Amino acid sequence: MDLSHLILDDGINQREVFLNHPNKALHIVPGIWREMKDFSSGSICLVLASINYSEKDYMRDYDTFLNYRKNG
Repeated sequence: MDLSHLILDDGINQREVFLNHPNKALHIVPGIWREMKDFSSGSICLVLASINYSEKDYMRDYDTFLNYRKNG
């Protein structure tokens, strides 16, 4: 059975978080790389943000992220 989970990475440490409690939420602060894994077809991911979405605000390449964290 696949379990929905995230891999969170600050550029130094990685942590795996399983999303197996529907009554709990996960707050991810800015500057964290995240990978979503094994989400089932019935899963829902809700994202709340304080500003409107802009593609230019997001890094899509892990090496770019590591460079940002190192030199940020």
